[in-house]
Amino acid sequence: MAETAARIVAAINGRGSLRIVTANPEMIYAAARDDRLQQVINTADVVTPDGIGVVWAARRLGYRLPERVTGIDLLQQLWPLANRGKWRIFILGSQPGVAAQAIEKLRDSFPEIVWQSRHGYFGVSQEDEILRRIQDFQPDLLLAGLGSPRQEFWLARHPGLAYVSMGVGGSFDVIAGRVLRAPRWLQKMRLEWLYRLCREPKRGKRQMALPKFVWAVMKQRRRQDR
Repeated sequence: MAETAARIVAAINGRGSLRIVTANPEMIYAAARDDRLQQVINTADVVTPDGIGVVWAARRLGYRLPERVTGIDLLQQLWPLANRGKWRIFILGSQPGVAAQAIEKLRDSFPEIVWQSRHGYFGVSQEDEILRRIQDFQPDLLLAGLGSPRQEFWLARHPGLAYVSMGVGGSFDVIAGRVLRAPRWLQKMRLEWLYRLCREPKRGKRQMALPKFVWAVMKQRRRQDR
């Protein structure tokens, strides 16, 4: 987490370019069957392990990852840094009103950040207007909450809009208070996925990828052992 935050600060201070993908098991499993998604992930400047399942899989396959770095947790680390640096942050995504509500929740605690937002319900015909708006704003950090993999494809297709760009899934809904995160004790027990499934049963279809992901990791490990 600290390493990722430091790279973001360095990119913004140095006027660099950084595209970040927060990869969870569902995304990784999908990428094994989607060459375009795999390309988008593999060409990112930073890929973080978004979920304990990715940390487990990496360790199982012989790669040591110290901890998970989820999009929402990374944002919590960045807000004080952004406030200190007076960053310009553009929030793109979620339903109409959610991004603006998230900004209002953050503004009192981080008054030095300059914000702008736009909801994520748009079609191809509206993209030019959105791109002009982002370019005119000249953000240091562009956060896309368009859902995966739409946000990953969108950011890869439009490079150079900000010094740092990152897909953050449903983080705006959490910040705005529309969706509750699991209690801290459940997070520590690595059961946040189960909490979200219980609160949002419609996620069941998406989370069917989790056992398939585990099985794929076990098969790869057996191949390595042989």
